[in-house]
Amino acid sequence: MSASGNAMAMFGMRLAEDQIKVLEENFTKVSKHPDYTTLMLIAAECGLSEEETAKWFRMRNAQWRKAEGFPAELGSVKD
Repeated sequence: MSASGNAMAMFGMRLAEDQIKVLEENFTKVSKHPDYTTLMLIAAECGLSEEETAKWFRMRNAQWRKAEGFPAELGSVKD
């Protein structure tokens, strides 16, 4: 299982390798913050609900921000 797959399992999301591959590919190549239409298409491609897909993107963004040295919560950067 990939590093992000292990992290998602900690949050109660059990995903198949092919689902993780599609999600990661969209995260890195399409958008870290997909709009509603894109999110629906990604969810359909993965066989997940829109809510599950949105949750994955929220958790993956927090993981990415932490790895980049930013606060894990969006909008918590302070002057």
